[in-house]
Amino acid sequence: MPRRFNLNRHGNLLLTAALLRSSEVHSSPLLKLIGMLILVNVTLSCPLNCYCHNKTGLVQCHVLSPQQDFPEDVPSWVQNLSVTGSNITVLQGSFFRRYGTNLSNLTNLILTNNNIQAIDSKAFVDLPNLTNLDLSNNPLDSLSNTSFVGLSHLETLKLNNALRESLHLLSFPWTEGLGNLQTLELTSNDLQTFPKQVLDLRRLRSIYLGNNSIKTIDKETISQLTEMKVRVYLSPNPIVCDCKAIDMILWLKNTSQTSEDQSPRCSAPQNLNGTLVFSLKTDGLKCISEDLETASYVFFGIVLALIGVIFLMVLYLNRRGMKKWLNNFREACRDQMEGYHYRYEQDSDPRRSNASTGI
Repeated sequence: MPRRFNLNRHGNLLLTAALLRSSEVHSSPLLKLIGMLILVNVTLSCPLNCYCHNKTGLVQCHVLSPQQDFPEDVPSWVQNLSVTGSNITVLQGSFFRRYGTNLSNLTNLILTNNNIQAIDSKAFVDLPNLTNLDLSNNPLDSLSNTSFVGLSHLETLKLNNALRESLHLLSFPWTEGLGNLQTLELTSNDLQTFPKQVLDLRRLRSIYLGNNSIKTIDKETISQLTEMKVRVYLSPNPIVCDCKAIDMILWLKNTSQTSEDQSPRCSAPQNLNGTLVFSLKTDGLKCISEDLETASYVFFGIVLALIGVIFLMVLYLNRRGMKKWLNNFREACRDQMEGYHYRYEQDSDPRRSNASTGI
C-alpha cells in the first residue's frame, strides 16, 4: 500500500542519531532497534500535501495554499515527481538543491500550474538524469540562454500554454543544453511564426505546434525540417492557403512528416475556409512561381527596349526625309497662317467691307 507521512525529517534524524549513540554506550539492543525503526521511518517520509509510493518511485504533491513554495525534503528515492498548485514564481539557479534533497535519481518532473514566471540560468543543473520535463500552464515571461543547461539526458520538454511573450522568449538561443531533446510541445502559445530556434535541436524528432496562430512556414524552414526528418503536428492553426504558401502546402501534402488525420485546415481565402490542406488541389490556386513572374517582367522590359531602339533607328535612317517633311509641314503651316492673317485684315477694314457689299 502507498504510504503517507507527515514527519519532521531533520528532527527525527537527530533523535535517531542520539538513540544509536545511547545504545552503543549502554549496550541496549532495544534502544538500537528503536533508532533503526525511526531511521526507516525517516527514509520513507513524505512531504506535507504529498502522496508517496516508494516502490514505483512516485511522489505527487498538490499544494493547497497559494503561498506555499516547493515542498521540502522530497524523498531521495523519487523518480517521478509532480508538483502542482504552488507559488514558485522563479526557478532560480540550482533551485532543487535548496530544498534539502538529492534528486539525482529523478527522471520525470511535472511542474504544471505553479505560477512560474521566470527560469534563471542553470535552474535544473542538479537533475542530471531527468528525461521528461513538463512546465505547461505557467505564465513564463523570462528565460535565460542557459536555463536548461545540465539537462543533457532530457528527451521530452512540454511548454504548452506556458509562454506569455512567445515572440520574445523564442527569439534568442534558449536551446542550449538540450542537445538530446527528441520531443518538444509548444501548443497554445499564440505563436505567429514557426520558432526557428528549435532547428538547432539536431536530435529533435517531433514538435507539437497546435492551437497557435501560424499562417505559413517559409521554404527555408521546410528544407531544414525535411533534412532533420522532424515530425510536425500543426493542427489546428489558421493556415492561409494562397500562392505564397504553395511550398508549405506541397510539403504537407507529400511528406511523411505529417499525417492526414493531423492535417491543418485552411482559414483563408474565404472560398477555401475549412478545407483540409491534405486534400487541397493546388491547381485551383493558379499560382505563378516568383521566378516565372520575374522572368515575365524581364522579358516585357526587353521587348519595350527593343521597340524603342527600332523606333530610334527608323528615325535615324530616315533623317533626311524627316527633315524634308518637317520643312514642308512648316511651310504649309506658314501659308495657312498667312491666309488667316490676310482674311483678318480684309474683315477689319470698313472701306473694303463697304465696297464688297456695293454701298
